[in-house]
Amino acid sequence: MEDRVRARITIDFTGMMESLQNQNGFSEAKLQSLQKVLDEAQTALLIRWKAGEIDFSKLLVSMKNQLSEISEYANAVSSKFDNFVVLGIGGSALGPLAVHQALNHYYYNELPPEKRGHRPRFYVMDNIDPVRFSELLQMLDPSKTLFNVISKSGNTSETMAQFLIVRDTLRRVCGDSYAEHIVVTTDKEKGNLLPIALTEGYQRFVIPAGIGGRFSELTPVGLLAAAICGIDVHRLLEGALEMDQWIRETQGVFSNPAQLRAALALLSWQKGKNISVFMPYADGLKTMADWYAQLWAESLGKRYDRQGRVVHVGQTPVKALGVTDQHSQVQLYAEGPDDKVITFVVVEKFKETQEIPIDMKLPEDIRFLGGKTLDELLWAEQKATEYALTLAGRQHQKILLPRLDAYSVGQLLLLLEWETAYMGELLNINAFDQPGVEEGKNGTYALMGRNGYEAKKHEIEEYGKTRYSLNG
Repeated sequence: MEDRVRARITIDFTGMMESLQNQNGFSEAKLQSLQKVLDEAQTALLIRWKAGEIDFSKLLVSMKNQLSEISEYANAVSSKFDNFVVLGIGGSALGPLAVHQALNHYYYNELPPEKRGHRPRFYVMDNIDPVRFSELLQMLDPSKTLFNVISKSGNTSETMAQFLIVRDTLRRVCGDSYAEHIVVTTDKEKGNLLPIALTEGYQRFVIPAGIGGRFSELTPVGLLAAAICGIDVHRLLEGALEMDQWIRETQGVFSNPAQLRAALALLSWQKGKNISVFMPYADGLKTMADWYAQLWAESLGKRYDRQGRVVHVGQTPVKALGVTDQHSQVQLYAEGPDDKVITFVVVEKFKETQEIPIDMKLPEDIRFLGGKTLDELLWAEQKATEYALTLAGRQHQKILLPRLDAYSVGQLLLLLEWETAYMGELLNINAFDQPGVEEGKNGTYALMGRNGYEAKKHEIEEYGKTRYSLNG
């Protein structure tokens, strides 16, 4: 148990607190003053948890029990196919891609098969750009490719369009065996994809009914892709369960990491910090920032509160990467509008290191780097950026992962999901719906000729009659 405690994620919120260098920070008393509303939020969330409504947490144990089935299938198909392609959008794509990039070799697809453990190459088609999609199909041999179609409803226009193209291609290339090249992840009992899968004989995995896409990574949505590509899904869930227990069973803003992060987010938002920057200092976490951006934006950007009042709440998430974006964004963070709060994500121990050679003939301005390592340089750059922002009076905090492994990534996923749930309670909004997305979906259905959307199509066409444009 001591090893696990030491392996826990750490939250360093020094840069959020008042100090000699930063008089704009929060006092301990200010944070403590939120304890009553945080306790009320915890009570409300745990009531919903017991009722089975906080499924991203509630279903973790049952997901662990499904790992043998997922792993058995993953091992069986891994040796049969050269390529594994996820067809999905939103959380169905961002989650699997984020975990894959965090835990597998950065150049996984370029490795020879033996260095990938004879696991298939991994691709995620998260958009419908016709050029990109055509070029992928030109590059891959369909007869050596497994496609994972992910859509709970089977109404996701982008994913279903991709599916129809892929199915047609597989029928032409593979003949009667085409169904062996498709695995679907969808609802257990309803939706348009389910009857197709049953009729045509696709392997199926289930998206739990109460799980939204952005909270679905630790279900078959993400676990299947992870297992097929050789990630330790058991350790991933162990880390998630550890963080989940810590958050559910601990009270106090200085003890509960989700309460702490949500409290800091609320106080920042109340001070006009309308932008939340997520800035990992590890290339493996670059896509985790994309996943976080969807989680934070879609969950918390709401027009109405629970009483139906217009509130227009929500911070805008911004993705950054250290050290790359020290040279593209940090100038703005330090000297631009004071409307941002920054979260650095730092890995304490990299699985690889690279020493910088010593060459005494070089100028001192370069020579001083000799004998150091790239990870030392990376940490120095992060620390210096952190201090520069402190001197500029800008607020920031840091999530420290002991190492970039499955256990730490599982913890990180649950921390950010629980933080989002707490923030929803503090803002008095529903963090688990996304009504603002539906209008765009309905408009797409109308313009593509779906029955029942004729009035919407007419409405859009009327809007489009008067245009303002400049064409050189």
